[in-house]
Amino acid sequence: MPRRTATMLASTLMLIALLCAGVFIRVPYAEMSPGPTVNTLGDHDGEPVLQISGRKTYAADGHLNMTTVRVTSADYRMNLVEAVYGWLAHDNKVVPRETLYPDGKTEEQSTQENAEEFSQSQESAKVAALKELDIPVKSWVIVSTVVKGSPAEGKLHAGDVIKAVDGTTVKEPADVAKLVTRHKPGQDVRFTIVPAKEQAAAEKEKRTPTKTQDITITTTTSDDGGEKRAIVGISAGTDHTFPFTVDIKLADVGGPSAGLMFALGIYDKLTPGDLTGGKFVAGTGTIDDTGKVGPIGGIEMKTVGARAKGAQYFLTPADNCAAAVKDTPEGLTLIKVDTIQDALGALKDLRSGDTADLPKCGK
Repeated sequence: MPRRTATMLASTLMLIALLCAGVFIRVPYAEMSPGPTVNTLGDHDGEPVLQISGRKTYAADGHLNMTTVRVTSADYRMNLVEAVYGWLAHDNKVVPRETLYPDGKTEEQSTQENAEEFSQSQESAKVAALKELDIPVKSWVIVSTVVKGSPAEGKLHAGDVIKAVDGTTVKEPADVAKLVTRHKPGQDVRFTIVPAKEQAAAEKEKRTPTKTQDITITTTTSDDGGEKRAIVGISAGTDHTFPFTVDIKLADVGGPSAGLMFALGIYDKLTPGDLTGGKFVAGTGTIDDTGKVGPIGGIEMKTVGARAKGAQYFLTPADNCAAAVKDTPEGLTLIKVDTIQDALGALKDLRSGDTADLPKCGK
């Protein structure tokens, strides 16, 4: 056999061997890719994404698309060939597995956490939109979760309304931790609560709850690796009563990143006219009750997915702008937003055609 032919054959066999090895070698990476983008003003799986009853609504024919990212499951083990392909692919991103599933979280744990964040983002979107429209929303501090085996287990329950701690009125969730940590571990702390069942009954009957209870709990020492402090084993959150019903119907989506687009969709449906002025607008960003927009993960995947769907403009959290401008899809304008007011101002400029002063990423 000629030497050149032998060399080529050996090289080919070596390449095949390396490829075969690459298929069987598992690497600690996961992959992100552009996911579906859904118009919050339209329908999904045959029903409106935003369903509002008890309040006059208006037709909204534009596009305010929320965007998503697909990720490989926690149980999937990527091989070396897939990792290399992902690194080379323009629209995909390979990241360390712990970036998506920290602390060894299972698929079930991650899904549950994403569902909880998605639910909270919907609540905050409703609050932010209604506040922007000067529609009153009643809010109160509640027990969000109770840690199993903690001093609070069996004494406080998820949904209990926290009125006061040691007689001091609670106004914000952060107040609870501040008041508890004034104690030393082993000392008693007194919670004044409205039980969750009483609160639910009062809401149903549209009355102010009157039944309160004083619950005394002995604090213990924190063991989360931070500074030692007194705790009772709960996390506090916020609950709301809305003057009418706003339902968000979107299955198989998790995480908090659609908050901004949900808020804008709600705002659009509650006001006459088309908020986008006929432009195809997509975007992303968390939102809190005050309308503050926060950063999200996978911004590069979301801009690609939005542009592929037809988006012309992309509402981008200010803290994501630096990453987004590195590889902006052609034909997509990135608009920097810090608050829902920023987004509404930018949409007003789009409607008027006055786009010269848009707060673009990279300016």
